[in-house]
Amino acid sequence: MLISKQISPLDAIATAVPGGIPQDHPFVEGLGQSMRAVELVIRELAKSDAPVLLVAERGAGKEAAAHRIHRLSVHAKEPFRTLACSSLTPEILRSIDRDVRGTIYFEEIADLSAACQEVLLQLLPALEGPSNGGEVRPRLICGSAQDLEAAEKARRLREDVYYRMSGVCLRLPPLRHRREDIPHLMSFFLGRYAQEFKRPAPTLSAETEQLLRDYDWPGNVRELEDAARAIVALGDEQLAMEGFRQRWIRSAVHLSGGRISLKQASRAASRKAERELILRVLEQTRWNRRRAAEELQISYKALLYKLKQIGHQLQGI
Repeated sequence: MLISKQISPLDAIATAVPGGIPQDHPFVEGLGQSMRAVELVIRELAKSDAPVLLVAERGAGKEAAAHRIHRLSVHAKEPFRTLACSSLTPEILRSIDRDVRGTIYFEEIADLSAACQEVLLQLLPALEGPSNGGEVRPRLICGSAQDLEAAEKARRLREDVYYRMSGVCLRLPPLRHRREDIPHLMSFFLGRYAQEFKRPAPTLSAETEQLLRDYDWPGNVRELEDAARAIVALGDEQLAMEGFRQRWIRSAVHLSGGRISLKQASRAASRKAERELILRVLEQTRWNRRRAAEELQISYKALLYKLKQIGHQLQGI
């Protein structure tokens, strides 16, 4: 007779990762000074079970940093649970007790309802108390991309919750403030998705590398990872980066008060038109490069060079 295991309300709503390295949110150690400092703080935070508040823009790596703290702590072999605060109820929160092991990450703490905030305050003293006889208790880590001080002033976040959770606070820099880490991060993500899609890791063109350095990455590390995934999945570096290129141009126009070099705009438009024409002709010729070169009225060698320029991966052709 099969006996079904009862699932707790907490596990029913949590995104849980067992002990080990999570695949969805890897923490990539930075090479720049700002992230080396963050790593030092993370290592110190991992030594205790005090609640931690991680503050950063969306996509800047709050959950990845929480995973990192978890993996360096005594909870490393236990589950890591992510709870979206907007979905929590008081009943689910009350199911968190000393029998729950591992680390619990509260995503967007300011989204907790008033009733949930009250329950959280009741839980904290029991979870923060001294351990007896080697007892291991759940570790609480909170994340926020919002201005918590403004949320507290607007009475969306209780003052006592705000001050209780912000006692140990780590602020993560946005990607635009750590540009020196961009090549390292992109190399990591390209390798990761090349392995996942079973393709060779692409070598980026000088043009794309410059775009990576110049772009402001409003979506931070998550946006950079999405770019790497698109490059590998599409097998077409230029096509994958087109959206980023257009956003960079619009941003440059905005920041310059509408002024941008005609030469810059013309070059960007020309590259786009050339790429689209080449890909269209290749599709029409069923990817026969010699026929495509004839249709385009250029030499076969010139076509190969242009394909190399736009980073198009041709396999089995």
